[in-house]
Amino acid sequence: MFIFSGLEGKRVKLVPLEMEHCEHLYKCSRDPEVWVNYPIQVQTLEEMEKFVRKAIDYRIREESFPFVVFDKETNEIVGTTRYLRISKENNNLNIGSTLYSPKVWRTRVNTETKYLLLKYAFENLEVSRVEIITTTTNIRSQKAIERLGAVREGMLRKKYKGLDYVIYSIIATEWKEVKLRLEGYLDEVGYAR
Repeated sequence: MFIFSGLEGKRVKLVPLEMEHCEHLYKCSRDPEVWVNYPIQVQTLEEMEKFVRKAIDYRIREESFPFVVFDKETNEIVGTTRYLRISKENNNLNIGSTLYSPKVWRTRVNTETKYLLLKYAFENLEVSRVEIITTTTNIRSQKAIERLGAVREGMLRKKYKGLDYVIYSIIATEWKEVKLRLEGYLDEVGYAR
């Protein structure tokens, strides 16, 4: 049985997503750049409420577990991410539906968030595989995923919303090496932000 809860690192706290987070998520995602490579567009507070409600519905059905990303340095919500496509019977899951305010792009926020999610998945849930996918047009995301140490497996054509996606994975036998890589990034003095 998979049990999920909030996670906390040095800079970020991953808090289970609730309806009360809608306004904060809406505010942190107003820059149009946030939505350029995302498969949907959220342009109004009402659309954000639908986005959050749908994510919570998936959590109730145990298909995903969404979080808001709280930046302890700035004391604010700066994005969202989730475990999704949770398959207890196959002992794997995905990490995705991630978006951040541009103010935390190229900071330790995403690296630490992914580290916390991967560590919990492999060390607590003991999954055998974690998948991460992104659109073929989202080069920034592909570079970030590759930097984690995930293996590029191929392309999923017209998978969601008629878009093409690149699929990456990390398997349990690779976790130790990936973990050391991520801890190295997070320990770098110049990477303190």
